[in-house]
Order: sequence, then structure tokens, then C-alpha cells
Amino acid sequence: MSVPGNGPTVHEPSPAPEASRRRRRRRLVVAVLAVLVLLFVVACAWLWYEIDPPGSSGSAVGVELKPGWGVSQIADRLETSGVIGSSLAFQLYSRLTGAGPFRAGRYELHRNLGVRDAARALERGPGADVALVVFPGTTVGQVAERVGKLPRMDGARFLALARSGAIRSAYEPPTVGSLEGLLAPSTYPVGRHDTEESLLRRMVVRFDERSTASGLTNARAVGMTPYQAVIVASLIQTEVKLDQDRPLVAAVVVNRVRDGMPLQIDSTLVYARGTPGPVTNTDKLINSPYNTYKVIGLPPTPISTVSGASLRAALAPANVPYRFYVLIDKSGKHAFAVTYAEHLRNVAVAREKGLIR
Repeated sequence: MSVPGNGPTVHEPSPAPEASRRRRRRRLVVAVLAVLVLLFVVACAWLWYEIDPPGSSGSAVGVELKPGWGVSQIADRLETSGVIGSSLAFQLYSRLTGAGPFRAGRYELHRNLGVRDAARALERGPGADVALVVFPGTTVGQVAERVGKLPRMDGARFLALARSGAIRSAYEPPTVGSLEGLLAPSTYPVGRHDTEESLLRRMVVRFDERSTASGLTNARAVGMTPYQAVIVASLIQTEVKLDQDRPLVAAVVVNRVRDGMPLQIDSTLVYARGTPGPVTNTDKLINSPYNTYKVIGLPPTPISTVSGASLRAALAPANVPYRFYVLIDKSGKHAFAVTYAEHLRNVAVAREKGLIR
């Protein structure tokens, strides 16, 4: 009701709706910022994946760059040839790092090479490079053999450097002088000015970068040093074909080490013997720290290069009580067991299938 002579009644706005609107605005601002941060993180992860894709490079492919081409045309050709996954990523990388110039001509590259290695290969110029492919599961001696087949490279010098301690991984303990297991599987362009030392250093830097990205610094969370995790990863790498089995074999290794059981892993005998081929009972008598039939615990060093899948499995063993495994299928699948009696039954099945002797 209004009072005569005092004019119309003025209603003040309620403070509650205004406060509610401010809260809604704040929530909207926070939501927008969260979306922007998420998009930034996703974009960075995508760019890093394109710069250094996981896994080894693929088959060789010839790429012709025409005179007068700019970075965008070069990037498009690399993408259509399968050398890189994204033309945009190559253009961003070139702009951010100042990569180039890239000369016209024919280049021998590899599929799935990745933006960074593709840019480095193009910077060296056409016809300047050969490629060294390092596969997971190879020893430093086998890598040295491949290096020795490259022009102007000496495999023996490469091997001596790898065992000298002159070039070291960030994950190499002070008491270890060998880079066994600490070279990254990948495809490495090798140019006119490369040396055994520069090539080896590139492999170690690549290993350190990839291993850090895989979480190797967190190895102590599963009761291992980072170097021990690489050793376990090398055992997984040389024993396992299927990715689904890797965390299970990691669990077997961890469980056996914890319980003081010998690992009894055949691939360590092959490494100790130094020659490929089936393991024999005589091999189990070899006097070597790598003979895990005689020596309790992990081998003193890794026994091969490792893939990202094997390293991730070593860092995250399955939470299972398995202590035994045996090949059970031609696909590479293993059968796992907790007790020796269960294991013997699996072994009998494997023998019936002709998978083991």
C-alpha cells in the first residue's frame, strides 16, 4: 500500500538474485578456463606425439621435394608419403624451432619417422643420409654390427664407445659402464658429418627422453630403481610377443625376485651364451651372472633394447600371484600359473602342441 502524497512506492532489487548471477558468471568463467586449459594440454600432447611418435619407424620411402616449395608444401608431401602423421605439426615445429632451410631433391626416408627426425633429415640435404634402424630386443653388439655396415662408420669403435662409459645415460648407475639396454629403438638418419660418437649420443638422448616420458623416474613406486626397471623391461622384451602378456610376465619377475626364487628366464642364457638358438640343459650350467637358472635376482644389466610397451609393463606389473609361465599358443600367448603343479600341467599342454621340447 502507498502513502498518499509520498509518490509511488520504490522497490529495491533483491540482493539474492544478483549474488546468484555473480556465482553463475564465476562458474562460467571457471568452466571456460578449464576447457581452454584442457584444449591446450591436448594440443601439446598431440604435437609431442607427432614430433616423436612411439615405436620404430616403418619401411623406406622416397620423397621428392620440388624447387621453390615452401614449408607447407613440403609438410603436405611428407604427410601424404606417410613419413609424418600431420602436415600442421611439421609446420608448427618448423616455425617454433626455426628448422630448415630444406633443399629440393630426392630424399630416402622412412614411414612413421616423426616430425623431428624428418626435419633433421631434410636439413642435411638430399642424398646426404642413410638410415640406421634399431629394433626393440637387440643387444648393443647387434646394433654395433648394423653401424659397421654404414658408410664411414666403424662398428668396433661404436661398440667400444658404448662399453667405455664415456657416453652415459641419465639412468645409468655410476658403477655401470655399458649402455646395454639404454639405446632407444628407432630409425636414425646418418649424415656425412655423423660419427660413431654422435650417433651413439643421439641414441642415448632419445632413450632418456622417451623413458622419462614413460614415467621411469617413478620406478621406486613399484619397489625398483629406474635401472632395475629397465632390466625387467629387457627381460619382458626378449620373452614376450603379445602386449597383453607383458604386465603378467612383469608380475612373474617381480614375484620371483621378492620370494628369492631364481628367475629361470631362457633369454638370459642366450645372452650369456652370446649366440642365438634354442636353450639346452648344458646352457643352464654356464658360469655367468646372466645365468638366471643359477644366480638369484636380476641380471647385472639389461640384455636388450626395450620398447615403450615393455618399459610401461615393467613399471606397472599386473597385480597377480603368478610365478610361472610357458608358451601355450603359436600366436605367442603364454599360460601362467601360481604353483609348480599348475605349471607342469601347462608345460604338458605346450609339449603336446609341439611348442616346446
